[in-house]
Amino acid sequence: MLRWVIPLLILANSAAAAANAGVFGPTPASGLRDSAPLTRQIHPERLTVRPIVASESVDVPVVGGPVSDPAVQTAPLTQ
Repeated sequence: MLRWVIPLLILANSAAAAANAGVFGPTPASGLRDSAPLTRQIHPERLTVRPIVASESVDVPVVGGPVSDPAVQTAPLTQ
């Protein structure tokens, strides 16, 4: 039933290996690249890290507080 899957996978693997070897032409990444993104890079020496204060945070979890009971309503099953 699944005998056709193995030849299909072998064919797909062969096509991928051929494309990787450049049989179908050069890959788009192998050509000339635009150098503009290099000029827009963020310089790590200019970055600063500071702690977040509570007034800047949207949702600060409370760690170690009591857990409230869930709001679940229960009723006995009727038969």
